[in-house]
Amino acid sequence: MAQPRPGGSTGSAGSTGSRSGSPGTGSGGSASGGTVPAPRPGGRAEARRAAQSKGRGGQGGDGGSNGQGHRRSGGRGKKPERSVKKIVGWTAVGALVLIAGTGGAIYFKLNGNIKTIDSDALSKDRPPEAQADANGNKPVNILLIGSDSRGGSNSDLGGGDTEGARSDTTILLHVYADHKNAIGVSIPRNTLVTIPPCKLPNGKWTKEQKGKDVLFNAAFTVGGTAEGNPACTQNTVEKLTGVYINHTIVVDFQGFAAMTKAVGGVEVCLPKDIYEKDLNEKLPSKGALVLKKGPQKVEGQPALDYVRLRHGIGDGSDIGRMKRQQAFMSSMISTVKKKGLEPTTLLPLADAATKSLRVDEGLNTVDKLMSFALSLKNIDLHDLKFVTPPWRYNEANLDLVKPDVDRLWEAIRADRTLDGKDATGQQPDAPATPAPPATPEAPPTTTAPPAHTAPAAPVKVAVYNGTTVNGLGAKAGEALKAAQFTVTGVNQAKSTNKATTTIEYGAGQKANAEKVAALFPGATLTPTSAAGISVVLGKDYADANGGAGAAAGATTPTAPAAPAPLPPSVTDEARSADDDICANTTYGSGG
Repeated sequence: MAQPRPGGSTGSAGSTGSRSGSPGTGSGGSASGGTVPAPRPGGRAEARRAAQSKGRGGQGGDGGSNGQGHRRSGGRGKKPERSVKKIVGWTAVGALVLIAGTGGAIYFKLNGNIKTIDSDALSKDRPPEAQADANGNKPVNILLIGSDSRGGSNSDLGGGDTEGARSDTTILLHVYADHKNAIGVSIPRNTLVTIPPCKLPNGKWTKEQKGKDVLFNAAFTVGGTAEGNPACTQNTVEKLTGVYINHTIVVDFQGFAAMTKAVGGVEVCLPKDIYEKDLNEKLPSKGALVLKKGPQKVEGQPALDYVRLRHGIGDGSDIGRMKRQQAFMSSMISTVKKKGLEPTTLLPLADAATKSLRVDEGLNTVDKLMSFALSLKNIDLHDLKFVTPPWRYNEANLDLVKPDVDRLWEAIRADRTLDGKDATGQQPDAPATPAPPATPEAPPTTTAPPAHTAPAAPVKVAVYNGTTVNGLGAKAGEALKAAQFTVTGVNQAKSTNKATTTIEYGAGQKANAEKVAALFPGATLTPTSAAGISVVLGKDYADANGGAGAAAGATTPTAPAAPAPLPPSVTDEARSADDDICANTTYGSGG
């Protein structure tokens, strides 16, 4: 992990700016009438106008109508500083579980709030989607984007100072196939990346952009529209990580403020007092106290101040701010979970969330959002982790450090948790050894059973993938289920270099094992001391099912090799959602 530069900056956010100089009220959008408090006079918006009057341009790639994501010339010192960060995703989705019990009028109201992202702008060259296991379970990847759109009251609350929108916060949330673990990877906005071809509003596609001046957050500006280009950001993340994105969720600045108010505030913590000058370096004095040292509850404008604060704490970098954002998301998720399914609490949050969301077509109705939200209910706070990919400075911007970051992407594609656990399928519920058969061994017969003939009574079989081919166990499980066997679980074998498929069987199970073997031509039968029957898949089965290249060692997103343990640059910086809210909220020197 790179060390902070003295008095450093990542060059990605700059001054936090100031709030609107004229009082006003932002709509909170909650059913309970929760409005966003009027911004304090002076500060961010006023500073932005002053900067504009001096002719100073934007930072992090101008984007523009042609989608160019390049840094402006003039060097680091001439960049204006912007800093708008939004918290997205879990806080919006988690609220929707209450909708099942609401009336029709509320349903249609919430349904009408949701805006849809056009899927036609997604790349035609995408990573393959993860396959479901024998029980129908598969991982889900959600791209969470915070937009600093200038529309509505966003500018009063700290939105950007020019036309268009940027993605100032982006998190790749991977929900493991067991749906009991999840990891959120914060992608720094000023990371140097390759932006693949993206669709413009006129229907044309841009050329690939790469080089030392192409920043990650510029992908969202392609086309220069007020709503941004979430499809281009998704294309860029898929190219960067090799991870297939199932869903994309965008929330704006005003929506975040409304959601924090709808949940009654969020507990946060700071290592030092924060004054107005920390939010706006152009002020002549430190000004009034804005956020106090230590734990406190914030909502609306103070919550925005917390998540976009950069100066006056740590080394003033975006890395420290991302750590506070991860702490904030953890605390807000905890708040929502503690409140349960009380409509008086969650209905305002659902209303605020759906008003704030732009989602892909797979989540664009209340039914779809509710189903998705319910699928996350079994994730314990301790099993939700947040990380930042390993990085280092490249002048004012960031490079992701290889091979460390590649090992992180590989672990996600292989559905491996930070501690190396294979979370594919329903492993937490599967027995450690194959379960015994439901009935005694069938009596001996004088002739062998015909191939693919189902047993007379249910026989339980466990499947183990002894190769590096992803999805092979699920395929075998489906074949067994189609032949009327009961599959007790699909897991990864301890060894991934198995050459020949083996049917292992316990005492009294030889006849049933032979019936199982009929589904796997060339498999060998091996008696063991363990009870029941298990299938350990080998390279021969992979070759017969289109996986020869992967089994031979090819590395593709669909068939990754068993990933090496993650490096300390990833694991040492991880945050669990149940960590102390005062821990790990800054980066570098300076408090």
